[in-house]
Amino acid sequence: MWVRSTMAYRTSFALTTIGNAAGSALDFVAVALMFSQVDTLGGFTVGEAALLYGTSSVALGVADLLLGSMDTLGGRIRDGTLDTLLVRPVPVFAQVAADRFALRRLGRVAQALVVLVWALTQVDVDWTVARVVWLPVMLVSGSLIFGAIWTLGGAFQFVAQDAAQVQNSFTYGGNNLLKYPPTIFARELVSGVTFVVPLAFVNWLPVLWLLGRDDPLGLPAWVDFLSPVVAVLMCGVAALAWRAGVRSYRSTGS
Repeated sequence: MWVRSTMAYRTSFALTTIGNAAGSALDFVAVALMFSQVDTLGGFTVGEAALLYGTSSVALGVADLLLGSMDTLGGRIRDGTLDTLLVRPVPVFAQVAADRFALRRLGRVAQALVVLVWALTQVDVDWTVARVVWLPVMLVSGSLIFGAIWTLGGAFQFVAQDAAQVQNSFTYGGNNLLKYPPTIFARELVSGVTFVVPLAFVNWLPVLWLLGRDDPLGLPAWVDFLSPVVAVLMCGVAALAWRAGVRSYRSTGS
């Protein structure tokens, strides 16, 4: 329904999609400006930094396209309109994800893909079959991890009722963190996004293996390949949290 509504005004859709892409591109402009003053940042060249930017932004863009509407859940809980979703013969999760579905978010994905393709032409990587296969696996795993974090944030809103900004700090905020090399951050921060909120598995660790670099924490080499495992575990935890949140919902009482 939302897609049909959007496509009823095709010129508006095209302009908002382009605007979405342009707005996202400003983030990469900031990265490029840094490299206009230095040759490397934390030991990473501009092409390698662009690879981090592209992989993280594609993963976030896909998750945002599919689950970005989870931000509206807190409002529905506060005003009681979530009750309407509960009586429909469709899973609540699917309805919340589809609520005000914004197809214009494809602009973010397209812009990130352009940067990613450019980055792949700039980095010095021995493209074996394993590395070629690993790239899409990494992107899918990263999207699932971001999606799981969005779902966990939605589940938390059943308790907090207005936690959209907390949720965004881990999704959009995490994406801003992952755009830059892990070597420029404190060891404690890198440990936190590896073992506490496993954002490092979105792109830091997988990209380090692609580039043939050691990670700053000195972890075993096999840890770089755990992104799919972490994604599945995160989705499992998010599913349990979501189910618990829905079961705990008691409406507004009005």
